Amino acid sequence: MEMDRVKEVLDTHVPDGRDFDVKPLVPIVEDIMKRATFLGGGAQDQDYADTWEDTAIRSGYTDMPELTYAINKTINEVICNCSSGGDEHFVAMALCRSLSRYAWEDKVAIALAAFAVSYGKFWLVAQLRTTNPLAKSLAVIRELPEIIEHTEALKRKFEAVSNLSKAMLNVTSCIINLKELPIEDIGQSNEWVFLTAHVPTAVYWTVRSIAACSFILNLTALGPEYVDSAAEAWDLNGVAHKLAKIKEDLKEQMNSIKQKIEDKRQNDAYNALVELFKTPNTDNTKILSAVINVKEHQLHLYDGTNNKRASLDILRKKHVLLLISELHIPQEELSILHQFYTESRQQPTKLDKQYEVVWLPVVDTFSNATDEQFELVQNSMPWYSVHPIMLEPAFIRFIKDVKSFDKTPQLLVLHPRGVLPGYNARDMMWVWGNLAFPFTEEREKELWTEATLIELLADSIHQNLLLWADQNRYICLYGGADIEWIRRLTTIMRSVANTARIPLEMLYVGKKNPKESMRKNNFIIQAENLSHILPDLIKIQIFWMRLDIMLKSWGQHGMFVKSDLIHHVGKIICYDQDGKGWAFIARGRHEMAKGIDKEVYQCLSKFDEWKDKVDYPDRFVIALDEQLRELQTPHHCNRLVLPESTGQIPEKVSCADCGRPMESFIMYRCCTD
Repeated sequence: MEMDRVKEVLDTHVPDGRDFDVKPLVPIVEDIMKRATFLGGGAQDQDYADTWEDTAIRSGYTDMPELTYAINKTINEVICNCSSGGDEHFVAMALCRSLSRYAWEDKVAIALAAFAVSYGKFWLVAQLRTTNPLAKSLAVIRELPEIIEHTEALKRKFEAVSNLSKAMLNVTSCIINLKELPIEDIGQSNEWVFLTAHVPTAVYWTVRSIAACSFILNLTALGPEYVDSAAEAWDLNGVAHKLAKIKEDLKEQMNSIKQKIEDKRQNDAYNALVELFKTPNTDNTKILSAVINVKEHQLHLYDGTNNKRASLDILRKKHVLLLISELHIPQEELSILHQFYTESRQQPTKLDKQYEVVWLPVVDTFSNATDEQFELVQNSMPWYSVHPIMLEPAFIRFIKDVKSFDKTPQLLVLHPRGVLPGYNARDMMWVWGNLAFPFTEEREKELWTEATLIELLADSIHQNLLLWADQNRYICLYGGADIEWIRRLTTIMRSVANTARIPLEMLYVGKKNPKESMRKNNFIIQAENLSHILPDLIKIQIFWMRLDIMLKSWGQHGMFVKSDLIHHVGKIICYDQDGKGWAFIARGRHEMAKGIDKEVYQCLSKFDEWKDKVDYPDRFVIALDEQLRELQTPHHCNRLVLPESTGQIPEKVSCADCGRPMESFIMYRCCTD
């Protein structure tokens, strides 16, 4: 039966190709439906009524004259057909034939507008008949019964008409909105085929609903008994439910099409972004404009130093580090970047080596709470930042898919000519600071080949370490949690240094994952004047994180087991992970020795037995290293835990003591110390 009706409707459809803009009719009809009630609209709705009218005038809406003619013609046809004794199907088909030359969306919009005019006139007279003499006279001529105000049955019937009118409006809006879909972007998809196949059905049931409601309006003058008898053959609420289902089906398919179109747009934008990053440009603002949703005359950047907005042009032809992170950034990350960024500003003679930093926060969902959190972090940054909602979705996908962004902050390098080599400068910044400028892979390899261990351990951790190294002083870095071991080590180390007549400086670097015990140790060491300390837990954490990053960086360059430098770094990490105290002793930038707590203490306590080997002061570290090696046994067990955040894990790691390949295991650990 349904298929026969659809075929009958299709047979009447012979559009002549003319294109009308019927969308402005929708708010007009909606306004009429809103006010056409028993109570009527209030004065507070006047602004709403003016909105669509003013918009139509300002936009130069030109289709209204011809549409008005079609609407008036349809009104008369509905009245005539409703009075001729036909049923709803008969009236609906008569309207379809009358509107045959119009497109589907025009057809249903004209029919609904025609009904709205009749519906609005009916209720306008009904609402004003008690206060307006003209309306009262029209009501008498039209024989509008006084029963309108008193009979509950008739009220329920008009409530059903009102509900059905809303359903008709919703379906009509869906059909009209189909016209705006850029279907050329996805071609003939399954969803589009479904939509085009079901539009005739949607039009038929909407027009048939218009006919049913028109019957109600035309029969009211005859009394409620006629209205009830006419409506018995057709359940208005049931049809409203059917139209609601039609609307949901259309909406679902439309949303699916919109999603496909959006997915295609995002894929195109993503692919264009990938290609843009591969292509040299005249300047870097072209890439920045693809990363940030640029709108004309909008200031996209927030300048944290001057507390004001800035345009992207301020970054033109500059070295830029894009700080990619979540809203929450670990304090140690901010601390070390803040330090190097500030230092780069304090070197006026090296302006050509300055760089800018732009924070691009990645936020999956946004709310008022995240907005407040963003502003809180933003206000702590001296560099530039961009609001999360300004980031292009294609860029978010790019950094997750191509740059493997998870939760660890990244510093992507953007060179003045717009070349983004895909290099994450975050590890370079942690290890080398501003020496890594201009943050290229070649520069990092160069630094590794020139590095000394004391530079790796000391850089940016303590302000005097490099000075001590340049003065060729003896430096003892030590760590661990046992305060008694710390007292024993510092006491005997100073005693031996006095005996050997060597200038000594000692610095306590704590242990990884510093807890409150490290704060207590720092307090005791400082109070008892045992040695120098790192000023706070953040500095301690930075020291140990740098060691992890060194292992990662070395492994990425294929030099993980080829250098004594990284061998020493791995050894220190092993000492800490075994829960032992340890000491590293170096003469300036030259010889070095290291060992665990009991080995170091044993060697130092027996200094009288080997002091003859220190035939001159420069041989102290060499002699100490020989003594420590003699204490090491062939039977030992070292462990090296590489945090997952270090990224690439080397396939092969050699033992820091014997050099043999270490076995690999999977370990799950909960740190409670």
